[in-house]
Amino acid sequence: MKKIISLLLAALMLAAVLSGCTTLQKLEDGTYDRGAVIEMYLSEDVYNFDPQIAVTDENMLKVMSLLFEGLTRIDANGKWTKALMKDYEVRPNDRDGYSVLITLNKTKWTDARTVQAIDFVNSWKRVLDPNNSCEAASLLFDLKNAREIKRSDEGVTVDDLGVSAVDTYTLKLTFRNSNVDLDRFFRNCASIALVPLREDIIARYGDKWAMKTTSICTNGPFALREMEVGGVVRLERSGYYYRDPDKDKYYDKYVTPYRLITDYGRGDAEKMTEAYENGEIFYLGNVALSKRAEYKNKATVVDMPVTQSYFFNTENSVLSKPEVRRALSLAIDRNHIVELLTFAKPATGYVPYGAVNDTANSSFRNSGEDLIAAGASVEEAKSLLSKAGVRGGSFSITVRKNSEADLAVAQYVAEVWGSLGFTVRIDPVGTSVFSVTEGETTTLYVIDDFQEKYKAGDFDVIAVDSAMPSVDAFSTLSQFSEEFSGNGVDMESGSYEIYRHVTGYSSAAYDELIEKAYDEPNASERAKLLHEAEKLLLEDMPVCPLVFMQNAYVSSGILSGFRTDRYGLVDFRKVKMKDYMKYKPSEDEE
Repeated sequence: MKKIISLLLAALMLAAVLSGCTTLQKLEDGTYDRGAVIEMYLSEDVYNFDPQIAVTDENMLKVMSLLFEGLTRIDANGKWTKALMKDYEVRPNDRDGYSVLITLNKTKWTDARTVQAIDFVNSWKRVLDPNNSCEAASLLFDLKNAREIKRSDEGVTVDDLGVSAVDTYTLKLTFRNSNVDLDRFFRNCASIALVPLREDIIARYGDKWAMKTTSICTNGPFALREMEVGGVVRLERSGYYYRDPDKDKYYDKYVTPYRLITDYGRGDAEKMTEAYENGEIFYLGNVALSKRAEYKNKATVVDMPVTQSYFFNTENSVLSKPEVRRALSLAIDRNHIVELLTFAKPATGYVPYGAVNDTANSSFRNSGEDLIAAGASVEEAKSLLSKAGVRGGSFSITVRKNSEADLAVAQYVAEVWGSLGFTVRIDPVGTSVFSVTEGETTTLYVIDDFQEKYKAGDFDVIAVDSAMPSVDAFSTLSQFSEEFSGNGVDMESGSYEIYRHVTGYSSAAYDELIEKAYDEPNASERAKLLHEAEKLLLEDMPVCPLVFMQNAYVSSGILSGFRTDRYGLVDFRKVKMKDYMKYKPSEDEE
């Protein structure tokens, strides 16, 4: 009898906890407040919120992870976990070939339309469209016809891709063969580039769909509700993120904060850091360069799978010889760059920490040799230049104008390369504005000119946050192979030539290693091939890795509940703000 009573009491207590499980404050009229409004500095400016172009800018990654969600997530141990995927069923003997049926969890877009299987189909077709450039394309090459579509093989169209919507919540994937590593494929599905997208919105607004709040639609925990260049960027909890407004009583069932607000009108990183120190903002996602040494032991620091790199234009006459590019790399003291940036590690290869080797919990970087020295070897650099018969030349380093870190690094590197006899100019690139008038309405759009220069290969040397599309090293290394670059096909040429990597790099030996890795079913043997490919890549040196980036943030003591993933990105879904009503802006409208 006592046992029964105890069980009943436990059940009642659990029911009471569940029924009152909210962080929201109850108002006088019996309704609940919507939650905390957190003033912060999330990242440097972002002008385009298209997740399929987010792998060249760490600031875009920080924001995209809050706006979109894919089939899977990667945990801190490198293992994939289910996100939009509810369950899956392997069908090895399907009439179409080796297939998998994926059942989706039910959730909605920020405009209340259901997230459907067809949204994945359309998104992945866009990645593989030969008219589009997307560095993440090779993540899908295990799908039937994916590679053939990207290189525009005769008789194969994007509609032949091995992905289809069986019904609203069922996605069917058909693979190129039965050797596919499903664990690896599902890890790849966590890539921000493979999240679902709305074809109806992209068809209506074209490439501008992700540049204004009036057109962008997201499926993640937050919605982009306000975006003003040089002003306020406001992310607001999505009321439809796995939540049924008709059944779920509390707004914060899945997402605790109501709003995340960054006001760029406060100024640059220096001013933002000052605002944090004055208690005006409560989260600092980018510490001013001048303050980083002071914050070194105060910040939460997490490795990111991002390599701050210089891409060389190998078609530039001054930079065309591998010996010259290696010499330029040898002259750089990466320890000094770490001193400049504080939150970074010297790059010892191109593939950063966070990449897996042959198992989910193994490290590609730790499993391979150091291919780059942290210190400078100026005399060796001069010797290489002498053997190459090069005695200087003139070129520029293109950097983001709004990044004080990129500018500081470029100033140092330009000085070093100048000591080798080169004339080096720094080219800071910002944004431009254009307007579109429809009827009586005129809309202003901001173009990221840096991104445009990168895509067009319009640079001598360019500073890139080279982010891994996935935690698989293949996704990063394969981009330098023509067939796997993701840059699509020149549809206007009679021969339909595949566009190379933006550096213009081409190597038959490198292509062969990537092809072997692509076809190798054994994970250990595949990893060995990728290590060989990385070594060859850095001998040819179309890319000069500088440092492995780290995400460093500080937050007020009134905030708690931060989590980070394998990408080093901060998850704000369960962040709490103590006594949040005290800090709510008076002008905030519920």
